[in-house]
Amino acid sequence: MLSARAPSRRWVRWWFRAAAIYGTAALVASLAAPGAATLTGLAFTLTALAFQLVFWLIGGDPVRYRPMMLAGVAEKLAFGVPALVLAPGSTTAMFGVVDLILGAGFLLAWFAIKRG
Repeated sequence: MLSARAPSRRWVRWWFRAAAIYGTAALVASLAAPGAATLTGLAFTLTALAFQLVFWLIGGDPVRYRPMMLAGVAEKLAFGVPALVLAPGSTTAMFGVVDLILGAGFLLAWFAIKRG
């Protein structure tokens, strides 16, 4: 749990929880998109949905789950960078930018939360 003397780090809880809500909504909506019915599309979506649970968990106790934040950064990079490189100017690239912003926030959170 975050200590009472660290109110400036309360944003970390909200950042991860908001990322989980946003990610879940975007991924569930993507199931209706063309191509989502493929094995690859379904596998990507279900794997990404599993990570939304991880983000929700981190938001519940950022100090305890601090090491998992770096996995979140990697997950955001794994989609954001290819989306920008392979589909510039597309809707996919727009979602890639959002993921990169969230990943940057995850990295800032990792630096902000120190194990006591």
